[in-house]
Amino acid sequence: MRIGDIAERAGVSTRSLRYYEEQGLLSSERTSAGQRTYAEPAVERVRLIQQFFTAGLASRTIQQVLPCVDSGEASAEAFALLEAERARITAAMDDLAAARDALDRIIHIARNPTAEHCPALREPAWAPFEGAESTGAQTGVLAGAQP
Repeated sequence: MRIGDIAERAGVSTRSLRYYEEQGLLSSERTSAGQRTYAEPAVERVRLIQQFFTAGLASRTIQQVLPCVDSGEASAEAFALLEAERARITAAMDDLAAARDALDRIIHIARNPTAEHCPALREPAWAPFEGAESTGAQTGVLAGAQP
C-alpha cells in the first residue's frame, strides 16, 4: 500500500507517516523507485500511534511502549512509564486549573473593582506632595523648582 493510501485510510497526513518512520514508530519497504510501501497492518498501527499521541505521550515514550504491543506482553517498565506519564499530565492539569482560578479572580476584580484592588478608587486617588506650595502642587511644579 502506498503512503497516500495509508494516510487516507488512517486519517493522517503523509508528513505524519514520514515522521513516524523517522522516530522508529512505523516501518515501510521501498520500491525500486524509492517509494514507500506499507503492509495492511500499518493502518491499525498508525491508528494506535495516534491514540498514544492523543493521550499526551511523546514519540520517545511511544517507542518504548510499542515493543509490548508487538509482543503482546506488557512489561513492568512499560506500566511504570505509562503511570509516570499519567502523573505528569495530572500535575500539568493541576497547574492549568490553578492558572484558570487565578485568571477567574482577576476577571472578577476587573468586573467588580474595589478600592482594595484599584488605586484609582481610593480617596483621595492622588494626594499632593506634602509640603508643596499650593500653586506649585496645582500646576505640577515642585516647590522651589525652577521652571
